[in-house]
Amino acid sequence: MQTISETSDSIPRIGVWTAPFVDGLRQFRRDLHQHPELSHKEFRTTANLIARLRAAGLEPVPLEGTGLYVDIGEGPLAIGLRADIDALPIMEETGLEYASVNKGISHACGHDIHTTVMLGVALVLCKLEMEGELGGRVRVIFQPAEETMPGGALAVIEQGVLVDVPRILALHCDPRVDVGQVGTRIGAITSASDTIRIELSGRGGHTSRPHLTEDLVFALAEIAVNVPAVLSRRIDVRSAVSVVWGQIRAGAAPNAIPAHGFMAGTMRCLDGEAWHAAGELLDEVVTQVAAPFGVEVKLEHIRGVPPVINTERETGLIEAAARLELGPGSVILTPQSMGGEDFAWMTQEVPGAMMRLGTRTRGGETFDLHRGDYAPDEHAIGVGVRVMAAAAVMACRGKDQG
Repeated sequence: MQTISETSDSIPRIGVWTAPFVDGLRQFRRDLHQHPELSHKEFRTTANLIARLRAAGLEPVPLEGTGLYVDIGEGPLAIGLRADIDALPIMEETGLEYASVNKGISHACGHDIHTTVMLGVALVLCKLEMEGELGGRVRVIFQPAEETMPGGALAVIEQGVLVDVPRILALHCDPRVDVGQVGTRIGAITSASDTIRIELSGRGGHTSRPHLTEDLVFALAEIAVNVPAVLSRRIDVRSAVSVVWGQIRAGAAPNAIPAHGFMAGTMRCLDGEAWHAAGELLDEVVTQVAAPFGVEVKLEHIRGVPPVINTERETGLIEAAARLELGPGSVILTPQSMGGEDFAWMTQEVPGAMMRLGTRTRGGETFDLHRGDYAPDEHAIGVGVRVMAAAAVMACRGKDQG
């Protein structure tokens, strides 16, 4: 019985095939970085991707609105690869010569890297197919609107893009991992993530007479403190249910109890089953905490995404590809993130895995995602292309069948 490592000598070294594309990919990424587009508005990005793929002799298929996919090779689909193409409403603060020209919008989550990597993978696989080296068919998906809730992945699924796709891989930038390394993890690699919005209303009144009205500010404070505390006692602590508030506002004067107040935050959870349980419990807990204060409560619980569950076989495929292309020390164990990721919807449809792509310059500064100063090392593009393309070729040739 052969294993991946025993058969890897028959896999073409992707680095050789990637090298001719690196400069062009870097220029593509810089142009994309300079012209970021928000979710469902990625029109320029979609058009540029289609043009580059058609120029290579491929036949990309546009999705409804924005986004696209493209098939490379012949025969039944062996694997799908996914990139997200949207940007964030965050002002860029990098000072780069190719910084965003769209005010208040930037690729602060590295989706420009993801998109460029998968474009490179498509181009490399196309070249391999032309030379008779691919051995199967791969679908590369450029998905819009990852930064929305519940995410653009659902629309991609609804359009049938995953039909006949037997397995799927994705990647995400990691600014805490050095370029040349990738992070993997079997099981949940991200958390579930929901949005909570709560509006309180009462009669309002003077702060000297709170007993004659509903002390709405005090009620907001109790909800902010006690809802997370109660949920942590009602849900298995190993599931790490975390409610964190990002907005609380009420009132305009220090001596007036307001009639209206608002708060919003996120609820995250490491376990899929506990995510469902916490969601069902949330309304009950908020109502009970607010009840003693006589305020009217309006709760909006916006379901986000479940955790991304990395299957063992697909994670092994990524690891084998990384070690083949980058060397034996290239794969590290990545911690589970409390961040949400709509690739989770795809891994609920078919087996899949997401890897963390190191974007930190060795010895350089550690940035963070969703910040205006995030500046990934562009050498990560070639690394990502090599690993993902190698994984695709292995899948096409059945080199991870065990």
